[in-house]
Amino acid sequence: MKTIILAGGNGTRLWPLSRTYYPKQFLKLKNMDRSIFQMSFERCLKLTDSDQIYIVTNANYKFLVLSQIEELGYKFNENNVLIEPVGKNTLPAIYFGVKEIQKQGEDKVAVFPSDNLIKDELTLINIIKKGLSLTSEYLITFGVKPYKPHTGYGYIKPSDPLGDGYKVSEFKEKPDYDTALSYMENGYLWNSGMFMFRTDVFTEEVKEHCQEVYQTFNLKDINEMFEKAPSISIDYGIMEKSQRVAVIPLDIKWSDLGSFDAFYDEYPSDEYGNIKFNGDILLESNNNLLYTGKDKSVALIGVNDLIVVDEKDTLLICKKNYSQKVKDVVDKLKSSKNQRVDFHLTTYRPWGSYTILEEGLFYKIKRITVLPGKKLSYQLHHHRSEHWIVVKGAAKVTIEDEEYFVRSGESTYVQSGYKHRLENPGRVQLEVIEVQLGEYLEEDDIVRIEDDFGRCM
Repeated sequence: MKTIILAGGNGTRLWPLSRTYYPKQFLKLKNMDRSIFQMSFERCLKLTDSDQIYIVTNANYKFLVLSQIEELGYKFNENNVLIEPVGKNTLPAIYFGVKEIQKQGEDKVAVFPSDNLIKDELTLINIIKKGLSLTSEYLITFGVKPYKPHTGYGYIKPSDPLGDGYKVSEFKEKPDYDTALSYMENGYLWNSGMFMFRTDVFTEEVKEHCQEVYQTFNLKDINEMFEKAPSISIDYGIMEKSQRVAVIPLDIKWSDLGSFDAFYDEYPSDEYGNIKFNGDILLESNNNLLYTGKDKSVALIGVNDLIVVDEKDTLLICKKNYSQKVKDVVDKLKSSKNQRVDFHLTTYRPWGSYTILEEGLFYKIKRITVLPGKKLSYQLHHHRSEHWIVVKGAAKVTIEDEEYFVRSGESTYVQSGYKHRLENPGRVQLEVIEVQLGEYLEEDDIVRIEDDFGRCM
């Protein structure tokens, strides 16, 4: 058996925690020691070996995927990270993984989103294993038994029994509250976005119900495939049309963490229904969510049903049950080219990370963290010079043809136009304060000459 993890989504409804270049699946949320992606990866390991796991994502997330797996202590085959040139929704993403698996022969496959929180994983794994026999004839979807009417999920209506599952009667889009209540009373299930099938059965159904995707993936060039493929979900493209779909019910605690409203189900609240993490003070206030930085104290007085999410560079305040509209805020910020949609103050790279500490018109100050044994690309900048002050560890510095070491408390200077590289040859993290000076300080002023991570143009 093989598994596919879909890890290309942006999670816009969880902005400002989730951003384009570091979305929700890679976040370690409050009181979590692993990211949601890491939990998904380890869940797959309960079903199969690591070399049988395929991860479909995009180029921006490739090294986040690899570094987070490495952090768990696993060595992962980089060839099993499948890069979509452009996101085209779930059907092309899943079929991309299926086609790669079929190069080794037909097999049974389980498909998981990378952003699901699942509390009772052992129950899920046992249900998946029991349901494997149905894959000889059916595409399997997994439906979660609702514990409340939810307007943020799609629904599945089961019909005739099929062993451990049921034939699917119909799929329903996200309903209003009254309709969701009716669905719940009539035995409908939440659509979890998890699937299981045989690769040959799935391919037959793609060929019959979505010829555009089927024909496109017969092309040889990956870029041409995704350029011509329609943007279409697996539900709309296949599951809603096929007569070979079964649903297996899951009676587990599950969430796709699709909005901040879902936090009320994931985190414990106080006697007044408030969720807080940092010893914040709430007086005469009920049913509020406070998600703030550890170095900040917040007080709320006389307010109810508020969601307050405070990052160093952004602040979100909205009414409970309105957090689905955060996506509209993201769309407006994108239209004004606001970079806070894309980047946190801390940006992760294959070699480590950098945090913007302060910036002005002609300067920017960063804290750069380089992991042991890693190095930045050999590069140059046309429009800025850089001062490096080592505050922890020892840096190996290359400027043009000269190599030397800079130790804690020492500094060095890189002129604009000079080829340079920063490297951590040691066993502890290297931390450097970088002061950039120049008339243009954006990240696209980088000319990479050599790079360990294949990022040279």
